Amino acid sequence: MSRMSRNILTLVFLLPLSLPSASAAAQDKPNVILIMTDNHGPWTLGCYGNEDVRTPHIDRLADEGALFTRAFANNAVCSPTRATVLTGLMPCQHGVHRYLGGGAAQVGPDAYNMLEEFETIPSLLVDAGYTAGLSGKWHLGGNMQPQEGFTYWITKPHGSSAGFYDQDVIENGEIRKEPQYLTELWTDHAIRFIEQNHERPFFLFLAYNGPYGLGRAMREPIRNRHRDYYADHDLPSFPRTRPEPWNYNYGEWIGDLQIARKYAAEVSGIDDGVGRVMQTLRELDLDDDTLVIFTADQGLSGGHAGYWGMGDHTRPLTAFDWTMTIPLIIRQPGKIPSGQRLDNLVSNYDLFPTLLSYLGMEAKLPNSRSYPGRDFSPQLRGEELDWENVHFYEFENVRAIRTDRWKYIERFNQSPNELYDLAADPDEHQNLYGEREHAATVQELRRRLHRFFDDHADPKWDLWHGGGSKTDLMTEQFFGLQNPYRPSRYAPNQPVTPARAP
Repeated sequence: MSRMSRNILTLVFLLPLSLPSASAAAQDKPNVILIMTDNHGPWTLGCYGNEDVRTPHIDRLADEGALFTRAFANNAVCSPTRATVLTGLMPCQHGVHRYLGGGAAQVGPDAYNMLEEFETIPSLLVDAGYTAGLSGKWHLGGNMQPQEGFTYWITKPHGSSAGFYDQDVIENGEIRKEPQYLTELWTDHAIRFIEQNHERPFFLFLAYNGPYGLGRAMREPIRNRHRDYYADHDLPSFPRTRPEPWNYNYGEWIGDLQIARKYAAEVSGIDDGVGRVMQTLRELDLDDDTLVIFTADQGLSGGHAGYWGMGDHTRPLTAFDWTMTIPLIIRQPGKIPSGQRLDNLVSNYDLFPTLLSYLGMEAKLPNSRSYPGRDFSPQLRGEELDWENVHFYEFENVRAIRTDRWKYIERFNQSPNELYDLAADPDEHQNLYGEREHAATVQELRRRLHRFFDDHADPKWDLWHGGGSKTDLMTEQFFGLQNPYRPSRYAPNQPVTPARAP
């Protein structure tokens, strides 16, 4: 299906869903539900070892499928990681290097879909006969109308969350105030979409804007059903550590029980939603026919290693494990053996090729692009997998490579570079960069880091070699850019000449 055809298709999203049933061949395709949470560390979930935050439904999901103990995001903030999951590309390939701020690219007159020129999970599945629905946070531009072939669309005007009640939402192409608890609203619409489309293969992107863990949303009183449970809970799973010097903000939240209880209650609210969605699948006899993926856009530290927040809440920007560690649970009864705990190191950019392979759609990967991800779908089926434990990360002027033992972090036009022995120093407090005995390790990791980005980066969006960005940058001064790709100046199909980095 062409982009124009998809755009025409999205114009009918308000019409009643009374299309004829899909063909028998199409009905054999498993439904796909991608549940993504916002700023969410796996350490909050019972299935990852937490003993004081209630998550029985997510824990059951893990018991009935495969849980990855070491899954990582390739970036520290929302828009780039969401773009990566949906396209399988790094920021230096899709051009979304930072979260979209304000509203210009999202709902204003210059708004546009930042993934427009790429094939994505929803666009490819729609081309293959799926119906696609979004309920929750989009944060990738052009928010007012359905994008990427979605025909069901309810979202937020912006990416950040000032709260979970009395917030603005976009529905039927209009912005309105929603009094309902947003977590329940997204769940309600997810269930409505499933009920309306249960006789045809569907893709549901259920993108919660919680638990979040930041800003005014965490000072909002707890109003969901978990308020009384957490009212006097000490929550020892939130470390009481001394803030590290690199904290830029939120360090004072470490040990703040009001904040911890609010975050825990929002995690449990999401768990309620997951339970309702899974119950809907059982009631409609869709349980065995639906692949469910539960993950987060990026992690969040709740006091771990002396930090609260994400990698953009430090100066310099960082690539520490606490900002990139995410939950990843994948379940389809009868196809994916239950109770698997998989310890290989996987990346969020691996999800794109893995999902397409799992669905038998490997041939849909465009040959014109260099995809960094690897296919771990054989492992989901219980098969042996030859796998190298390595992950790559990119956040504006920060790039990193992580292996089982080592992490090397490099900065563009800024210091310091960093080397950590993760076996001896899991909190990443002892920078070994510059020590003579580790010079060979740095040299090898640097070689691998540079080779990865040389192989995959698109010169148009490679900030480190004179490319530009579709978003504003927190570290713009290090690139010498006046950002020629800022949303007000950029259209996906127009050629532009980037400023050169010094």
